[in-house]
Amino acid sequence: MGDIPEVSVTELPDDFTAVTDAVMLDVREDDEWANGHIRGAIHIPMGDIPVRYDEIDQDADLYVVCHASGRSMRVLQYLKQQLGYEGTCVEGGMLAWVQGGKPVEVGPAENGN
Repeated sequence: MGDIPEVSVTELPDDFTAVTDAVMLDVREDDEWANGHIRGAIHIPMGDIPVRYDEIDQDADLYVVCHASGRSMRVLQYLKQQLGYEGTCVEGGMLAWVQGGKPVEVGPAENGN
């Protein structure tokens, strides 16, 4: 999708809990998140990005994941055009994450997001 960089799941850590210089942003809906997400990711559904973007650490490397990459690309385009944020799309999304044998955490976010 043009100028948005992509990264393979094999190049990413399995868990973002202790990662301090990067943010994994999951933009899927609540039910998708509850069915399986990357440990340590932050969850902001795509439709909430315009009012919750300030929850994203602008000083960290930003990775965005969704189901298969479509929403991630749209969110990254929005963040770049509207706010000047740069980020990287997780190629293939959670489909690729699971197919690659990467671990997932199941259940709703602790903060209800």
